[in-house]
Amino acid sequence: METTKKTKYWLPLMMATCVVVGLVLGTLLTRHNESMNGRRLTNLNKLSALLGLIDNKYVDSLDLTKISEDLIPYVLRELDPHSVYMTAEERKLTDVQMEGRFGGIGVEFRLLDDTIFVTSVVKGGPSERVGLLAGDRIVTIEDSLFAGKGLSSDDVMKRLRGEKGTKVTIGVYRKGEAALLPFTIIRDDIPVYSVNARYKIGQDVGYIRIGDFGRNAHTEFLNAVASLRNQGCARLIIDLRGNTGGLMDPALNIANEFLPANRLILYTQGKAYKREDVYSNGKGSCQQYPVVVLVDEWSASSSEILTGALQDNDRAWIVGRRSFGKGLVQQEIPFRDGSAVRLTIARFYIPSGRCIQKPYVNGADESYQYDILNRYLSGELGSRDSIRFIDSLRYETRGGRTVYGGGGIVPDFFVPLDTSGYTSWYSQVVGNGLVSGFAYTYAVE
Repeated sequence: METTKKTKYWLPLMMATCVVVGLVLGTLLTRHNESMNGRRLTNLNKLSALLGLIDNKYVDSLDLTKISEDLIPYVLRELDPHSVYMTAEERKLTDVQMEGRFGGIGVEFRLLDDTIFVTSVVKGGPSERVGLLAGDRIVTIEDSLFAGKGLSSDDVMKRLRGEKGTKVTIGVYRKGEAALLPFTIIRDDIPVYSVNARYKIGQDVGYIRIGDFGRNAHTEFLNAVASLRNQGCARLIIDLRGNTGGLMDPALNIANEFLPANRLILYTQGKAYKREDVYSNGKGSCQQYPVVVLVDEWSASSSEILTGALQDNDRAWIVGRRSFGKGLVQQEIPFRDGSAVRLTIARFYIPSGRCIQKPYVNGADESYQYDILNRYLSGELGSRDSIRFIDSLRYETRGGRTVYGGGGIVPDFFVPLDTSGYTSWYSQVVGNGLVSGFAYTYAVE
């Protein structure tokens, strides 16, 4: 009975998270500047002919561009869950995290009571330089009201972000001021960090949180290690919980820091891509550090590359819950209009030879999206004994420990999901944004 009650309160939050993470999980692992004007497009003659017939002979006038935009995602959905199409605008937004910077005014914000609430100002950024403060509410942009129902975070980012050196004028409500305060801000490059936290725990343990694998993740990681080393840390905890992935190379480079020479980190293979092995070079700066890696059900893709390389080489203890299970490699292929396809071109295999990609049915990605929810309902997130292992997918680490493929990385030490605090009251309060709303209001009052 208690389990049923917890499920009732936890289920809506889990479903919402599944949908959101499913939308952003297909992050890019490899990048090549390959045009869609290549020889393989000759196979699309029938489709091109059909679009031509519709354009020339259909009874009513149609927007052929819109038809094409709608058709491409449908085709890709029939392939696998991670081959996706991005419009030019979507591509710009997703590239921000990968590139590690964007042009903007340097604030973090939250939509509260239909207005833009500034939660923090980037130190040394353009907004701090003109005097914008946390707690300010942005009410106008370029002398026009920019508030009200229907306002989305994407709407805000489209207006506040822009090329370095361009200007934007905003009107700000600040508590205690009778009139709106005008600010003209010159946009600048705003860094986006992959390493979200680093600090010393206890006598000699360093903690590093990697939120994603952007282009600068490896450099940021080395800076974090150097800082912790200077504080006397001799052991490391790497937190990859909630890290849905990113670029492949930073994950490979971080794994290399921990491994002696000539250790396999991973290999990739696909129909049009012959097997390519990646080995450590023995020059890593963290080879002497004992290390623990924290993972959960949202740790995916590049997170699993790093985790798998360390587990299969018996180089780290993995703690947490079974990881997501994304073992597919995407390549970004741009179109001339700035849009792009991220197409699955290969699978990756970690050192034991296992592919950690969980099963999927082509064209039926709904069950794939809700896999984490199904894990919760089956009891897996609360008990290691509920994890189903397939004996035919049994592998061994370098030291002879048994591991399994076919569905994420199972940790060496299991930590159950804590749902003890989820009551009906808590679910309603959080779902209506009352906790965060009160916190922000209290902070500025």
